[in-house]
Amino acid sequence: MRTTIGVLLLFWVSSVCVAGSVTIEGARLWAAPDQTRVVFDISAPVQHSVFTLSNPDRLVIDLTDTKLAGSLKNLDFTKGLVKAIRSAPRNGHDLRVVLDLKAAVQPKSFVLKPNSKYGNRLVIDLEPKQARRAPVKTANADNSKARDVVIAIDAGHGGEDPGATGPRGTHEKDVVLAIARRLEALVQKTPGMRPLMIRDGDYYVGLRKRVQIARKNKADIFISIHADASRSRRAHGATVYALSQHGASSEAARLLAERENASDFVGGVSLGDKDDLLAKVLVDLSQTGTIEASLELGKDVLSQLEEVGAVHKRRVNQAGFVVLKSPDIPSILVETAYISNPRGERRLRSARYQRKLARSIMRGVDMYLTQNPPPGTLLALRRRNRRHIIVRGDTLSGLAQRYDISVDQLRTANGLDDDTLHPGDVLKIPSDSNG
Repeated sequence: MRTTIGVLLLFWVSSVCVAGSVTIEGARLWAAPDQTRVVFDISAPVQHSVFTLSNPDRLVIDLTDTKLAGSLKNLDFTKGLVKAIRSAPRNGHDLRVVLDLKAAVQPKSFVLKPNSKYGNRLVIDLEPKQARRAPVKTANADNSKARDVVIAIDAGHGGEDPGATGPRGTHEKDVVLAIARRLEALVQKTPGMRPLMIRDGDYYVGLRKRVQIARKNKADIFISIHADASRSRRAHGATVYALSQHGASSEAARLLAERENASDFVGGVSLGDKDDLLAKVLVDLSQTGTIEASLELGKDVLSQLEEVGAVHKRRVNQAGFVVLKSPDIPSILVETAYISNPRGERRLRSARYQRKLARSIMRGVDMYLTQNPPPGTLLALRRRNRRHIIVRGDTLSGLAQRYDISVDQLRTANGLDDDTLHPGDVLKIPSDSNG
């Protein structure tokens, strides 16, 4: 009996040891402009350590009680910081993986839990160790000249994060990037505007980093593009979000807590040398004005999205999305459609519908900037000398509403005795209540 129990116990212990081992089932590589992410699909959370070697540059990853089951060879090394991956058993039960690098890196590693698309993952983020930072393209390098308005365009998700997935397998990250690129082209063609793509490829950018990129490049507007999803396949239409007051309050607390170490400015004013009360007042004032501007921008964009198709909500919603938390950049998040709806997914895949969405967002941005051109920009300069060429169907009251002025201002500025308009005539549009 003792012998039998001993054999069974030995078998059980051996089984536990086998079950406890981890396997690497595959790998993926995502190359962003400023970092490279390597993701290993693993069967369970794994203990690991990383260290770098030089001459040549390498990153060594030691994984405890791990074996390789998948392939590490079929990866695209043409972009990013990795030029090859190799592996070998170690100590009889561990695994060593070596990344041959194109340059010295600063590594960061962490394990991710399973989600709806992937299982357990070991993530290795690589940033150039002594990278020469590209000079920040400021929106106003020469204060003596009027500058372009900078429109930050943020395609949601990317890389390892596919976002929502439609019934036919369409990934949100792909369709929103396509829409973002179409919007970028429209902004590029518009005199007085310049696009700033937060993500311009299939890679992931951290949520706070998206805001940081916009602020470092002195963006005037931030537009995050997404595609919604719901358990109900009947849910449809577009939704536009601005930051909620609760989200603003939590961000204000974070900014105030970190201001002594922050190099950022809020509304062009440094917080580092201000006392607690003054710093809080400055942040509150900046955020209140930014939320109001965001709501106005969102309203204009939503009005144009209604021309493309149904909207899910007929008013601008407010939420605490991280990408909306810039304290001094009017920011909106556009859920273009429900990718979980079969018809919505089909439309999002259509190049024609993507162009319609991009044009509607562009028209909304143009409406907002017509009334709210940032100071020091070409658009602000042109607003002081605005002209409108009359086309068939124009009315004086309609133009007054469009340019947010009164009919009397239009009459006075143009010496009109009545409301008669003739196609081809040019009207002067007064810039403010003073004409």
